[in-house]
Amino acid sequence: MSENNFQEIWKESLNQLRAQYKQENRENEFNLWFNLEYVSDEQNTITAAVASDFMRESMIKRGNIEIIKNKIKEISGAEIEINFQIKNSSVSNEKNSSNFSAENSSDKIKIEKNFSTQNSENEKTEFFKHPDLDEKFMFETFVPGDNNMYAYQASMAAAKNPGTMYSPILLYGGSGLGKTHLMESIGNFIYNEKRGKIKLSYLSAESLLNEFTLSLTTKTTPKFKNKYRNLDVFLLDDIHFLQGKDALQEEVFYIFDALNQKHSQMVFTCDRPISELKGITERLRTRFSNGIRIDMQPPNYETRKAILLKKMALMNKNISDDIIDFIAANIESNVRDLEGAIKKVIGYEEFIIKTGKKITLEIAKQLLQEQINSNFSGNISIEAIQKVVADYYNISFSDIKGKKQTKKIAFPRHVAIYIAREITENSFTEIGSEFGGKDHSTMMTSYKKIDSLIKTDATLDNAIKSMIKEIKTKK
Repeated sequence: MSENNFQEIWKESLNQLRAQYKQENRENEFNLWFNLEYVSDEQNTITAAVASDFMRESMIKRGNIEIIKNKIKEISGAEIEINFQIKNSSVSNEKNSSNFSAENSSDKIKIEKNFSTQNSENEKTEFFKHPDLDEKFMFETFVPGDNNMYAYQASMAAAKNPGTMYSPILLYGGSGLGKTHLMESIGNFIYNEKRGKIKLSYLSAESLLNEFTLSLTTKTTPKFKNKYRNLDVFLLDDIHFLQGKDALQEEVFYIFDALNQKHSQMVFTCDRPISELKGITERLRTRFSNGIRIDMQPPNYETRKAILLKKMALMNKNISDDIIDFIAANIESNVRDLEGAIKKVIGYEEFIIKTGKKITLEIAKQLLQEQINSNFSGNISIEAIQKVVADYYNISFSDIKGKKQTKKIAFPRHVAIYIAREITENSFTEIGSEFGGKDHSTMMTSYKKIDSLIKTDATLDNAIKSMIKEIKTKK
């Protein structure tokens, strides 16, 4: 059969499958699993391009290949095999290629042969797992969207060419937005590419502090310094923890300079912009600021929908489009909350399916009502506000709730009171009860003070907006 005939049959098969899935209210599922590009055919074997190796393996496990083969046989009577190649694969050996390209038949054959060789080798080779990295955090399981596309592309570039222009990278933003996922994806990619023959460290700033403190008490500081100053890849999570810890900051400064000099790959995450960190030495702030800084924003509707579809694919589950649309439209905070919502719905469906029932949109709405309601300001606790503000200004939680009137404590307390009044439905009296029993007039004075300042102080205004964003993300 000629290539043109095969290509037409392939196109018609996918069109019929799309119509079938649409009729069954499963069009989102079709868009996720059958987003394939015809490349070529040879001796009753069609080669198609898929987005990633993860998608290729998942299609095999889910039986989607058999679905296509059966549809082709139904239309043409031909029994064919289907091979896949990866759109964004670098196996074509073309320098720094990040986009699938096969404009003529020789290119197609070259890419196809290279991929076939690479694939057979990969099937025989184990995945090299770093003991501190979670192997579920891969680029294949990350969903890029408008809110995080630059972060995704920069992370991919850093992983493919570590220690070059994409080092250091600083990913910052609220909780549950994908910072750690991308950081660990970089680590997993590099460690596996180097077959484990690389000095890589991934840990939180708090863990680094614990290790540093232990080295001081056990008099093994030289060993600690030698370990971290000779890394090939340094992944440090939650650097906001460094605030106010001068000795650790000094050590991180020297680690940074040593690794920068040897062109090691460095990646950091933080819950806010570097400019908003308190109690950080200027020289260390400058080091963090000199790299690539990327603001991770909450996902938009389209990205939230794509995330839900990917999560369902990973769990090998199907939920109707109307439920997916409802969750994507109503859970706006972060990826973690989206995961929680879809798991709750799937868990309930697994329970009721034994009775022969299926989950409906109305049931899903009832299941998720509490979680959706928590997106409204009235469900934000004053305690959550106090904790975020105290952390931002590097003071204790007990101090912000207490009665000390030093400037270092009083001003953050004013800010917390202002935010509490702005984003909750609590009265001044109710807010006062959470700040040591202070009365209505005291609360109003604090509120008016900050309300007046932000009209002329852009830095304070931006800081408060950043804190409110974090509070809502952490709900």
